[in-house]
Formats: sequence, structure tokens, C-alpha cells
Amino acid sequence: LQRMELGEPDASGRRRPIPIEGSEYEIEVDMVVVSVGVSPNPLIPASMKQLKVTSWGTIQVEPETMQSSIPEMFAGGDIVRGGATVILAMGDGRKAAVAMDRFLSNRSNEN
Repeated sequence: LQRMELGEPDASGRRRPIPIEGSEYEIEVDMVVVSVGVSPNPLIPASMKQLKVTSWGTIQVEPETMQSSIPEMFAGGDIVRGGATVILAMGDGRKAAVAMDRFLSNRSNEN
């Protein structure tokens, strides 16, 4: 990660974040949930060869759980559907949240 500070306002009045040089740091995590974007990021399938994607570059998921071909990875919204409505993305998120809870509960019961 890298710390940021707000720069000077641009023509619209918005202050853009600017990286603070030398402020890079790492944190240890058990899990990462990515929830941003408006179109499929080609770096995701390129860096995860076992991830199944469609011919449009969207992630293939099991429709009831939103679980991908990588058991620990769930996806929804635009990365699965392509550009769609926020209502559909919210529904995907809800299904995925239930499935993730079930998945993580089963994993912790196995340990």
C-alpha cells in the first residue's frame, strides 16, 4: 500500500489524491474483498490461469452462489455480467455474501 495526500483542487474543485513518496507499506491479511470497477480487468484472468472467464472476459460463476472456478473466489456485478444495473450487482453481492459466509464457516469447522 502507499499513503496518499490530497493535492490542489482541479478546475472542478476536486482535490485528487497524490502518492506520498517513500510511504509504501505492507499489511498482513487473511482475505481480500475487491469491490470496485466498471468493466472486466484483463489483469485478473491473466494473473490467475485457473480462473475461468467468458469470451467477453467476464468471470464465470455458479449463478446461485457467485463462486468462481477458484473455490475461494466469489464475484458479481460487472465483472460477471458486463455492464449491467446496480440492482443486479447488489443482488449478486447479496448472493455472494451468503455463499461466502457458508464457505468460510465450513472452512473454520474443518480446522
